[in-house]
Amino acid sequence: MAFRIVYTKTSVRDIKKLDSVAKRKIKKKIEIFSKNPLYYSKRLINAKMGTYRFRIGNYRVVFDIDKKTIVILRVGHRREVYK
Repeated sequence: MAFRIVYTKTSVRDIKKLDSVAKRKIKKKIEIFSKNPLYYSKRLINAKMGTYRFRIGNYRVVFDIDKKTIVILRVGHRREVYK
């Protein structure tokens, strides 16, 4: 069973800045990863930004898990997403 995916306002703003190819790729991967998020994710060392992250090429998706919900906090290029 897949987890429910919820996007924050910040993550929606981040996604709107991306080009269409990256948006499609990220959307597809998030849907795949939502079936077993802990298997595909890494725990972040500095948890003030979020608890976990997905790696999708050069992009990172920072998120938290709350029961059966994945809360997407930030989406961006690996150079900029952690700032």
